[in-house]
Amino acid sequence: MVERVLSPRAPAPIGPYSQASRAGGLVFVSGQLGVDSATGRLVEGLEAQAEQAMRNLGAVLEASGSSWAGVVKTTIYLTDMSGFSVVNGVYSRYFPPEAGFPARATVGVASLPAGALVEVEAVAAVP
Repeated sequence: MVERVLSPRAPAPIGPYSQASRAGGLVFVSGQLGVDSATGRLVEGLEAQAEQAMRNLGAVLEASGSSWAGVVKTTIYLTDMSGFSVVNGVYSRYFPPEAGFPARATVGVASLPAGALVEVEAVAAVP
């Protein structure tokens, strides 16, 4: 059985997909952009977009019954790899030290939806 997850604290999907799908003790969170759910607008700058994308990801994790400690794998998409260290600085603040960091890939891409600079997706365990 697959359950679709929707959090009102994260932006609504901009296409035909769910914010997340939960199945077999795992939740698969769709890529989150730096869109402010209150305004529906992309925030300005890489660091602000990374921060907002992580907040959005956290909201979807919470709605799914998981948390940052449950994340087992993330993928980060960047339109400019020179921003790698900026995104790392934001990203590293979201994971509890006792849980350690999940597996991760960071991929350079030509472009992202809505002109975003960064997108973050995750797979997490659901207790």
